[in-house]
Amino acid sequence: MQLRAVTKVYESGVAALGPIDLSIGKGEFVSLLGPSGCGKSTALRLIAGLASPSSGTVEIAASSMTHPGHRIGFVFQEPTLMPWTSVRDNVGLPLKLAHVPTAEARPRIDAALAQVGLADFADAFPRELSGGMKMRASLARALVTRPDILLMDEPFAALDEITRFRLNNDLLALWRSLDMTVLFVTHSVFESVYLSQRVLVMTARPGRLSAEIRIETDARDDAFRASADYAAYCRRVSDALAPAYTGVHAL
Repeated sequence: MQLRAVTKVYESGVAALGPIDLSIGKGEFVSLLGPSGCGKSTALRLIAGLASPSSGTVEIAASSMTHPGHRIGFVFQEPTLMPWTSVRDNVGLPLKLAHVPTAEARPRIDAALAQVGLADFADAFPRELSGGMKMRASLARALVTRPDILLMDEPFAALDEITRFRLNNDLLALWRSLDMTVLFVTHSVFESVYLSQRVLVMTARPGRLSAEIRIETDARDDAFRASADYAAYCRRVSDALAPAYTGVHAL
């Protein structure tokens, strides 16, 4: 996927994003890191087709547009589950909206629930789930469409640290097994370094890319989290992020 000279200016006149140039290859895991209001979520919405750029172009691989709206999965910061229906029905909602026959939809829903560890909670209601389980259900709802690209907008921000670590590991396992491209928005330096092959740091609004840090490791596990390499990467990313919080834009 590519963003070329993309900007977003809202009707109010607020310049939210850009110009920004961004290229992400198939199968990559990339994080967008930056201060609140810098346009991270706006960039995701432009890629997902939920908004249009004010200028520039957004290009998605042809294979991702074979079935528009079905090849890009989006996980929002809040699970946004319908409280009056079961986890299974929540996960199956995109297939229902796409008029996928029940005989085809049911095994896909069951597979998505199994992928996120919720197979035993298919008939539960959202009120019966913990915060982490609700986010797993939201992830399953995105996976049920079998996306090539998974967009994630601070999905674990509201969770406790232990749950967040566990979901980070589960997300990495899914990324490896499903060969998806993942673009992950986060405020956390530590999370971005742990998850990503590349961390893209953004300036304050209007958001532009100010730095790219490649995380050169194949061992993303508890040992990596405790390593000197991990600490060094976190320092590099923190140093790159610092100007965004002092009003200095790196150009």
